[in-house]
Amino acid sequence: MTELVHSPPKNKSRIELIDAARGGALIAMAIYHFAWDLEFFGYATPGMTAVGGWRLFARSIASSFLFLVGFSLLLAHVRGVRWRPFWWRMVQVGGAAAAITVVTYFATPDAFIFFGILHHIALASLVGLLFLRLPAVALVLIAVGVIALPALWRSDVFNGMALAWTGLAAVNPRSNDFVPLFPWFGAVLLGMAAAKVARASGWTERAAGKPLPGWTRPLQFAGQHSLAVYLLHQPVLIGLIFLASLVVPPQAEEPRVGFQRACEAQCVDTRDGAFCEAYCGCVIAEIDGDARAGEIYTGAPSEDATAWLTEIATQCSIATDMDMPGEAE
Repeated sequence: MTELVHSPPKNKSRIELIDAARGGALIAMAIYHFAWDLEFFGYATPGMTAVGGWRLFARSIASSFLFLVGFSLLLAHVRGVRWRPFWWRMVQVGGAAAAITVVTYFATPDAFIFFGILHHIALASLVGLLFLRLPAVALVLIAVGVIALPALWRSDVFNGMALAWTGLAAVNPRSNDFVPLFPWFGAVLLGMAAAKVARASGWTERAAGKPLPGWTRPLQFAGQHSLAVYLLHQPVLIGLIFLASLVVPPQAEEPRVGFQRACEAQCVDTRDGAFCEAYCGCVIAEIDGDARAGEIYTGAPSEDATAWLTEIATQCSIATDMDMPGEAE
């Protein structure tokens, strides 16, 4: 199985530090996914991994992977694109991304992964070829623009799934793993810039073939087979937690509490914590006074209840913006 990111040319000694760094990122990813799985099965607070430190942790992991994508892409093709291994990796990473889309569509159709980390790596590897010849300073400046753009400008034009992958939609789509082109391609460009600096300073030559301590061997092994680790770790974790749930079932949470936590977790994708707390409080207050509260809180609302909830959500969003004018977008 190929690597999740590109490796240096085969006629060069491997840089063990890069393999180990990739392996460390995989360990961090497994920790985050384990927490997400606990949440999914009901052992952890709903929405826990979408806010606070867990959210920052997830973004740091994605950033590190994409930084390494850019770093390794530059090292692999700086003397000219090696098309045969490049397309072979593209087929493997792209095929794995497509498989994840299909599996999650059937497993979690309301939040399936249509443009996650693997989708981004495949596209970023292709687009990144256009930037191979640029100097490090130019790469950094472009990266800053890529990272800043979605914070400065978004449009309803990109709201449909056909264009949501750009990251410029006014409202992010619901997905269990969404890594759009903007701002995340900025991390790839920064990795490419870092590789340029590393080559110019002679660091890559000094690091090539330099052995790391023996305790890093498992990390290096994982880093060298990162796509396989990525694809296999979640089924293993989910299977283990499922078996545990047969012995020690999770404690059921009150549906109303779960609904509120899920509301706030989804809201923080686009707004700050203060807004989301007020907004979801408004929605909960409206639901509590309606006869349809039971079916909404249990997650099986009728079409009529869903339409009514959408209307309430819009009204509460407007009301909360009016109450918090300094936070309005």
